[in-house]
Amino acid sequence: MYDPAIYPLNRKEEYIMAQVALTTADNPYNPLTQFEQWYAFDEQSGYHTCSYLARIAATSDELTDEENHAELERAIDEIVLFNLTGNYKKITA
Repeated sequence: MYDPAIYPLNRKEEYIMAQVALTTADNPYNPLTQFEQWYAFDEQSGYHTCSYLARIAATSDELTDEENHAELERAIDEIVLFNLTGNYKKITA
């Protein structure tokens, strides 16, 4: 199920260790604590939130972990601000 090509920072563990995450209002699972279930629901619903976040966030192996996490949070804030579907929300640990 885990595909490193679609996860921000290319490492599932770093996505889970993040202090913030992007989710949809109808997803009953928490991506910070129930990632596998959250991801399955997200993909089955056709949201592909990880891929969307990866397209918006300008993360890089050239950046530090702290810089990448800050960029992910910036991208999450941008997605929530524009919220094209009206379904996205930011959660914190």
